[in-house]
Amino acid sequence: MNTPSLQQKVEDQILDSYEAMYRLAYTYVRNEEDALDIVQESVYKAIKNASKVQQESYIRTWLWRIVMNTAVDYIRSRKNETELDAAGETGKEDTYQDFDTLEALKILDEREKAVVILRFFEDQKLDDIARILHENTNTVKTILYRSLKKLRVQLTEGELRYEG
Repeated sequence: MNTPSLQQKVEDQILDSYEAMYRLAYTYVRNEEDALDIVQESVYKAIKNASKVQQESYIRTWLWRIVMNTAVDYIRSRKNETELDAAGETGKEDTYQDFDTLEALKILDEREKAVVILRFFEDQKLDDIARILHENTNTVKTILYRSLKKLRVQLTEGELRYEG
């Protein structure tokens, strides 16, 4: 495969998917500046490693994987920083938590969260999600249904607390 043409196709896909990449990053960190940093870092990684794409048809899923991995790495590094800072602080950072669904996503592990976000926030097909996560399509279905059940229980409990 011609490397310069592959490089151009990666760049074109980045331009076509930039807003979706931002939305994906935002669902992980729920902060505009952090999401923009994640997208910027992901774009850098994608352009730098464009020659590693094995099939042109997988460029989009390859980009999603980069964004997801970068977001998870960012969350882990922030968690470590927060744990170090927490010893001296008693305040809590302001976060945008207006949506019950976004709040409920916290109960899911990283794999479950990735499947739900890609399926419902980014409208990805199950086969594409399987490719992004390097999983079998049936495994993705199982993860999705299990995650939806957890979310339903969490959201139902929240409604009962508000009513009761």
